[in-house]
Amino acid sequence: MSGAVFIIVVNYRTPDLAIACLRSIAAQRSALNGGRVIVIDNLSPDDSVSKISTAIETGDWSGWAELLPMPRNGGFAYGNNAGIERARAVDPGFAVAVLLNPDAVVEPGCLHALIGFLDANPDVGIAGGAIAAPDGTRERCAHRWPSPLGELESAAQFAPVSRALQSRAVSPELPDQATRCDWVSGACFAVRREVLDAVGPLDEGYFLYFEEVDFCRRARLAGWNCAYVPQARVVHLEGASTGIRSARRRPAYWYASRRRFFVKAYGLAGLVVGDVLWAIGRATLVVRRALGLGGRAGQEREPSRYAFDLLWGDLTALVRGELRRVERMTVHGR
Repeated sequence: MSGAVFIIVVNYRTPDLAIACLRSIAAQRSALNGGRVIVIDNLSPDDSVSKISTAIETGDWSGWAELLPMPRNGGFAYGNNAGIERARAVDPGFAVAVLLNPDAVVEPGCLHALIGFLDANPDVGIAGGAIAAPDGTRERCAHRWPSPLGELESAAQFAPVSRALQSRAVSPELPDQATRCDWVSGACFAVRREVLDAVGPLDEGYFLYFEEVDFCRRARLAGWNCAYVPQARVVHLEGASTGIRSARRRPAYWYASRRRFFVKAYGLAGLVVGDVLWAIGRATLVVRRALGLGGRAGQEREPSRYAFDLLWGDLTALVRGELRRVERMTVHGR
């Protein structure tokens, strides 16, 4: 592919992980094709800026990597938008931006596989890699759109419902070959500049989570496909940069992001229907658990007070009218 490749890494309080990410890129920096790695620091309240700056200098990485400190912690979309704007300033005609989490390590050949796939498939505007945990367990990272019926399927944890709604399951089994999908994980996410030109920046109304789902949806509305590329492998310490995996109770911004996506994609009515179907699925799950009829597979993974935080948070936002402006964006696919 002709044109430079820029990699955007948004750091917040994880300098050691960000440095390990940079180190993994160093071995395959030829994929940058004259581009750069731009590390965005979202006003980390620790020594992130000094540690990453020192690593870039002592590692002799300054020829292809730089650090851009931000004046506030505006979230994942905010940081990536800043990195993309910096890439435009350096090279307005760049070819591809790769959004990469600081808690991700790219395996050999990953970047070349992503760029090569985009080069060979001109209808694909976004390509995501195969993501694995440090123990080698593959994460499901080729997804379908979240939807009201998908909420019923995930909440019920009931095989007959899952079979009937198989096409609505958000995260199906991973294929072994490259395939088109609705959206890919933002942990490793390559996007053509032409897609950015057509779609615009990531929606900074999302602080964290669902912003990549939203962006892929907007790209689809603009006529671009999204694909999963299993040859592009990434090791991801999922949630290490946010702490969401270790937190007993899921942070409020996750629920806010979920409701924002549902309202933008389906309107206020779609959010309400999704919540009602989720509640119905949950009710059947609770009854089956009480009767000893199974349905415990996902119990340990669920955050504390999940049902309350989801349903009460959505109800409160609806009553306060917080989502009406978001609903108006749906018409424009923004």
